[in-house]
Amino acid sequence: MSWRAANARRLARQHLRTPAPDVSPADVVGTVLGAHAQVLSAAELSVGLRGENLTRTDVRTALWAEDPARRTLVKTFGPRGTVHLLPAAELPLWTGALSAVPTGPNPFATGARMTPEQVEEVVAAIGEALTGAELTVDELSDEVVARTGPWAGDLVVPGFQQMWPRWRQVLHLAGHRGALAYAPNRGRRATYTNPGCTPLPGPEAQAALAERYLYAYGPATPAHFARWLAAPRQWAAGLFASLAGSGAIEEVAFEDVGPAWVVAGDTDFPAEPVRGVRLLPYFDAFTIASYPRERLFPGRASERALSPTGQAGNHPVLLVDGEVAGVWYQRRSGRRIAVTVEPLERRGALSGARELEEEVERVGAVMEGRAELTVGVVRVGPHA
Repeated sequence: MSWRAANARRLARQHLRTPAPDVSPADVVGTVLGAHAQVLSAAELSVGLRGENLTRTDVRTALWAEDPARRTLVKTFGPRGTVHLLPAAELPLWTGALSAVPTGPNPFATGARMTPEQVEEVVAAIGEALTGAELTVDELSDEVVARTGPWAGDLVVPGFQQMWPRWRQVLHLAGHRGALAYAPNRGRRATYTNPGCTPLPGPEAQAALAERYLYAYGPATPAHFARWLAAPRQWAAGLFASLAGSGAIEEVAFEDVGPAWVVAGDTDFPAEPVRGVRLLPYFDAFTIASYPRERLFPGRASERALSPTGQAGNHPVLLVDGEVAGVWYQRRSGRRIAVTVEPLERRGALSGARELEEEVERVGAVMEGRAELTVGVVRVGPHA
């Protein structure tokens, strides 16, 4: 399997070659395996760009509709313990899989750690406190401490320029267990609720998630899957071996990688090359989950668009013919959205100037504003 063919198939399956008609926000989020939502506006754009007529209002309605029956998205802790939008209907699968992923070494100082018994006590307290309620983190903290003991409130967890109470270190775990999800903001303050989710059994959910990852981002290796989840490589290798033994996945030769895996029988790849221009926001699922990363971020793109440690997502990216060819950013003032694109190869970007303008117009439509394009100065280096 060649890199270009695999990349073309990934782009097509993620609606990045052609935006999908008549697709819902939940459909898109399910296809890409979660939309990173630490910055919610980036998630709105990530979802909206993949549908023909989707806007940020559609995403917000799917997430926060007054009628609970219309809430088809959930904002919670997803892969890597980071905040994601996930399809509400798939929450049992996600929580079943994520709650059963082995954890690595405890990152907290010895005096700040919790015993396994304390972890279980706190997660149970979170679930109880949030049942039928929408609480801010401070309100939730009071409830957890009241249900467990003063030790849970010890200020021992490093936060943003402050120390957080001990129990906060398992906030993401409560999300992975299905005991916690985000509720609508109260003013500018985030609130949490209990989504009432019963996770699927771990082995079943993890097998399903691995197969869905390979369908969306294959061919891929256990190491790729482990990195996407922030999970131990040895565990991922064991999971892939089990799936291969059952005939659920099959091995292929992947250019520049070697042995890799796809869903069994899923070996058809497009013959035509990728063409076109796309703008992807911060932490878009495609840039995070696609490997090998050095092929998606070739040459100077790795210097400009990846972090010093090789992390993707820190910069919104310009895709030209399916590969990262620059970065971009936006500033909003009322309905006006100033979009500045910094191509790494100016001649190549300018040859598709009209196509780039159309993509900028799509950004404006999704974000319900009027977007205007400026081609910026290319900056490459550690201080770019």
